[in-house]
Amino acid sequence: MLVRIWAVLLTSLFLVACGGGDDVVDQMDNSAGSTAISSSSDRVTLGVNSYLWHATLDTLSFMPLQSADPFGGVVITDWYSNPSTPTDRMRVTVYILDRRLRADGLKVAVFRQTKSDAGWADAAVNPETANKLEDAILTRARELRLASGGGS
Repeated sequence: MLVRIWAVLLTSLFLVACGGGDDVVDQMDNSAGSTAISSSSDRVTLGVNSYLWHATLDTLSFMPLQSADPFGGVVITDWYSNPSTPTDRMRVTVYILDRRLRADGLKVAVFRQTKSDAGWADAAVNPETANKLEDAILTRARELRLASGGGS
């Protein structure tokens, strides 16, 4: 799972480096948590906060990853069933909406299905589930920021 996440990130960085010219990926700006790409003509900052991005991947690492877009800030997991409840599964989509490390810069959507004789059917999700995931991601992002020396 972790290997898959790293493969996506490394492939993305490799593709940025292969973009031609003298593009390079700069060091992460510890105060804002953004990753920048610069060239001789101009500087472009990616639209996601890297602390939120990495915290999202860390927090959801127990789930299979379906899609991860580090430039758009969207992480989509595949369906995950807890081994103790195989007739229940969930899927999570995380949107990172801001370059800053802020609580309103993150949106989590959780989907749930239950299995019956007729197959999988959509089921209600406890509204607290998304809030708890958001809190876990934000807590991890703050830990990453503090560990990098990016603030108090």
